Amino acid sequence: MKSALETLSPTRVKLTVEVPFDELKPSLDAAIKHIGEHITVPGFRKGKVPARIIEQRVGRAAVLEEAVNSSLPQFYGQALEENDVRPLGQPEISDLQVPANDGDGLSFVAEVDKRPEIELPDFGDIELTVDEVTADDSAVDERLETLRARFGTLVGVDRAAAEGDFVSLDLSATIDGEEIDSVTGVSYEVGSKNMLEGLDDTLVGMSADETRTFSAPLAGGDREGQPAECTVTVTAVKERELPELDDEFAQLASEFDTLDELKADLAKKAEIDAKFAQGVSARDQLLDAILEKVDVPIPDSVVEAEVHSHLEGEGRLEDDEHRAEVDESTRKGLKTQLVLDAIAEREEVQVQQQELIEFLVMSSQQYGMDPNQFAQQLDQDGQIPAMVAEVARRKALATVLEKVAVKDTAGNVVDLNEAVPGTEGDEDESDGVDAEQVEASESTESIEAGDTDDSVPTKA
Repeated sequence: MKSALETLSPTRVKLTVEVPFDELKPSLDAAIKHIGEHITVPGFRKGKVPARIIEQRVGRAAVLEEAVNSSLPQFYGQALEENDVRPLGQPEISDLQVPANDGDGLSFVAEVDKRPEIELPDFGDIELTVDEVTADDSAVDERLETLRARFGTLVGVDRAAAEGDFVSLDLSATIDGEEIDSVTGVSYEVGSKNMLEGLDDTLVGMSADETRTFSAPLAGGDREGQPAECTVTVTAVKERELPELDDEFAQLASEFDTLDELKADLAKKAEIDAKFAQGVSARDQLLDAILEKVDVPIPDSVVEAEVHSHLEGEGRLEDDEHRAEVDESTRKGLKTQLVLDAIAEREEVQVQQQELIEFLVMSSQQYGMDPNQFAQQLDQDGQIPAMVAEVARRKALATVLEKVAVKDTAGNVVDLNEAVPGTEGDEDESDGVDAEQVEASESTESIEAGDTDDSVPTKA
């Protein structure tokens, strides 16, 4: 097989491939065998029909189509490897010439977007500034109030609902008189704003057995976003009674005997969270700084395909303003992915099995799935390589993060790998702010298909 490479742009190439008959013949023989196993010819046992009879029966064109469809991905992949091309997305196959006679070869042209060559500068001169770690009384008080709310009790009251109250409600939504959805007996915190738009404003001032209507766009389902006429009935109003802050509460809500001990522990945890927040802030700043320093040509066709798919899924193909937003975020996501991949290669980042397992477990929790089922589903969908690539990107960013200067707003040098004091032996607390544990998921989203996609359409 011979292949020639033509560079059309920094992100697109054209491959001209010529396959001699001798290399194509095994695919022709396999095609004839496969067809022979699925046709019946009087006088011959299935699978024992001679090749010339099969060609007479189904036609040479059918045999060629079977052979080309099965062999084209192989020859295309071989051409990619010979020319050291790493594709992004699917190729466009053209000028396909199939052998008209025995002895003739196969030829085709494939145009495909590729990963651009990226020149990485030295990132050692980057300086990052993060907030100073503080664990003041307000942080402790906030955690204490959250803990009180967790151990509070709901008590029915004979008054109108106010923000912060809980109500039992029945809710239905109709469009043009047709009921789209309804729920009954739902417990809802007024002011939480996690149901329909306008519901919280409607509930304020409502008493038990009172009904009101309001208009709101549907928040889900096949008709998401469409305006609906909503009817809500409050069946009960309850307020949360919080326990007193004393030693008895400390014993109820924790392993500590006194409120002072509980507060000291909450202060320590607030400091841990502040240190972790430093790591998150440093990561985000570093990624922005890296993207600012590196010039990456982005393949327009890959972006356009992703944007179209995204908008089509949302039913917003005609929304030009939203299209511009998605286009911008997609370009940034792809640039981030390409740059981190390049860093991973330069730093020779390796992904260990345990690191992949930990990432899959964390990801499964985000989707609310059993880790084993999540991993099996990814394997069936062929997405494990994409997960490995994502872990490598996280490690790549962490590698750079370890090499740059990080200071807090007070001018103190921050060591993101420094162990948090006083947390040894406590399973509920972090034992440090490891740069690799600082997630990069928001910045490397989109266009996962570009990771390892070197396939081609299976139809000639």
